[in-house]
Amino acid sequence: MNRTHVIAVFDVGKTNKKLLLFDDQYKMVYEESRQLEEIKDEDDFPCEDVGALTEWVKKSFKNILEDDRYDIKGVNISGYGASLVYLDEQLKVIPPLYNYLKPYSTQLREKFYNTYGGESSMARQTASPVLGNLNSGMQLYRLKYEKPEVFAKIKYALHLPQYLSFILTGNIGADITSIGCHTNLWDFQNNKYHSWVKKEGLETKLAPIMTSDAVTGYINGNIPAGIGLHDSSAALIPYLISFNDPFLLLSTGTWCITFNPFNHKPLNDFELKQDCLCYLSFKGNPVKASRLFAGYEHEQQINKLAEHFNKPLDYYKTVQFDLKLYNNLKPVNSFSEKNMNDAMIGQSDFGKRDLKRFASYEEAYHQFITDIIAQQIRSVNLVLEDHSVKRLFVDGGFSKNPIYMYLLARAFPDMEVYSASLPQASALGAALAIHKYWNSKPMPTDIFDLKLYSVTHDVKV
Repeated sequence: MNRTHVIAVFDVGKTNKKLLLFDDQYKMVYEESRQLEEIKDEDDFPCEDVGALTEWVKKSFKNILEDDRYDIKGVNISGYGASLVYLDEQLKVIPPLYNYLKPYSTQLREKFYNTYGGESSMARQTASPVLGNLNSGMQLYRLKYEKPEVFAKIKYALHLPQYLSFILTGNIGADITSIGCHTNLWDFQNNKYHSWVKKEGLETKLAPIMTSDAVTGYINGNIPAGIGLHDSSAALIPYLISFNDPFLLLSTGTWCITFNPFNHKPLNDFELKQDCLCYLSFKGNPVKASRLFAGYEHEQQINKLAEHFNKPLDYYKTVQFDLKLYNNLKPVNSFSEKNMNDAMIGQSDFGKRDLKRFASYEEAYHQFITDIIAQQIRSVNLVLEDHSVKRLFVDGGFSKNPIYMYLLARAFPDMEVYSASLPQASALGAALAIHKYWNSKPMPTDIFDLKLYSVTHDVKV
């Protein structure tokens, strides 16, 4: 029996933990998914069970190595950011793995920003809005001042993807995509760790930086293992490899994040206040991004719509774009209003609307997506900047929504707007990052399924 040559990728999200196998044409041939129960930290705040996660990674990798169907030629990791795992002198984990949603001490936050030049200045220098524990460097800072006995025991602080790589190889390294993900650690203006990191003694607890396409070691002497990447940066890799001309990527899920890898202007105060930030690509280049909580709002509103109109929860999937229905709506924000002075808001206007005014589910849902798009336009425009960008790729949940896609295309008539079907983009990006170590075949040219949305009707806006 000929075994399929594959790369294994652990794609670790907050909710779902996956082991995926891709063949040498980057087609997914295997998927295993687990959900692990959270535990509580010393303050009874929910957090990742790092022990259970470690055991699952070890066990599932051992099982796949013993599977006669596959010949493992490489392994890499994509994982969620803003999470640090601490190792002691014996390279044993110092639990817990704190939750980045845990509230941050106001007093400690003020102490930090007062010491290092204020919130505005630090946010610009580190391309990191003030996000508390979501700025993972602030987690180390917190330990230093609130739990100095724990801080003293730390030999290495590894971001989660690099810890998962360490589990497999026993080797230590840091990756620029994790360091550059709103951590407060990286000085984007000088392309190095920010001076505060050294002043506070954090630098000695951070692992040596490796390139994102590097391997940390070889499992069993012959399986190259990548350093691991932050999942959002990993999801960009297939696009950066496949397209040379400037583009935007709108990745839609719980958060709708617009990435512009071609906008290299430093973040200004206005952009930071609108929740813009910068990532670092796997090549170490800044990627300006804006965020919108639209996927979460969608989940909430479809529950209300289903209950009000007595429809199944997934009824929205049956609703197609209706031009007449749309033109009868009176959206608050028209597509011509590309207003950069309005602050991004937590939710769209739809939550303020009375559902009794709508004659049908279809009418209400058209209004809802119209309201979402009004926000999405402002969010995209925050990072668009360069009008040489002629392509907008949309992946994730909203890319399958015909009303959303049609109205987005109408909003940006000077761009080609595509829905991009790229399952498991983060895992695929992690696999592509170490292509040269495991795959002798050329990079594939057909990994995308693209659908162009063009507007041919006269839509009143």
